[in-house]
Amino acid sequence: MTATAPLPGRSKNTKQDFISFQKVTKTYPTRTGLNVVIKDIDLAVGQGEFICIIGHSGCGKSTLLNTLSGFAMPTEGQVTMNGKLITKPGPERMVVFQNYSLMPWMTAYENVYFGLDSVHPNKSKSEKDRIVRDTLTMVGLGEAMEKTPPQLSGGMRQRVAIARAFCLRPEVLILDEPFGALDAITKEEMQEEVSEIVREFGCTVLMVTHDIDECLFLADRLVMMTEGPSAGIGEILEIPFERPRDREQMLEDPRYYDLRNRALEFLYSGNAH
Repeated sequence: MTATAPLPGRSKNTKQDFISFQKVTKTYPTRTGLNVVIKDIDLAVGQGEFICIIGHSGCGKSTLLNTLSGFAMPTEGQVTMNGKLITKPGPERMVVFQNYSLMPWMTAYENVYFGLDSVHPNKSKSEKDRIVRDTLTMVGLGEAMEKTPPQLSGGMRQRVAIARAFCLRPEVLILDEPFGALDAITKEEMQEEVSEIVREFGCTVLMVTHDIDECLFLADRLVMMTEGPSAGIGEILEIPFERPRDREQMLEDPRYYDLRNRALEFLYSGNAH
């Protein structure tokens, strides 16, 4: 644990237990016995925090997110939000995946509308239409909402996926390597957009990524996981840069390279310092 982190797995946010992972362990049966993917994960996330999670492939990053989204239940321990036990998916916790998960025969508008209509069927059609159009415009797709996914670039498809999540105004946004398939320029553009949207709406974000620079630009804290099996939290770095963040100014700050080197050192060693 770093000197800047006040308590293991704790946020400096006053609403420290908005999301709480308590001794979370997840195992899967195999032919040779139980595979312990993650073990005894303790992490408290404050409301409005942006948490990035990194670690080697197979260390259980996505598994940890799945226990928050409700796609998987912990074998041991529990995950709570606002003090309530998470047992299934819910619209207050929306997920954006790397592969977009869009329906290719639907337009961008229809993909977003379908998600909103599924969760809020009783809203009026005019209200849903307004929300969808406003959200697509917010992510820069106001002129492309009638195009289908095959007609859109990778970055535009990811914007549709983000719009589909944000149109529900979730309290928690769960991002599982959402920019991993994008080129470097588009990735930076999407990072800027997500940072601004999250800042505007104040939702809490947990994001898995392999990109350390992405973490340092987006996150309030960087959670680094040890290698599996039985992966856990090895170290947590507090990211000290004020928001809104300027990428060029951050790159001129010596603290940026200190944090980057510490994260790289952790990944190379696979263990906590």
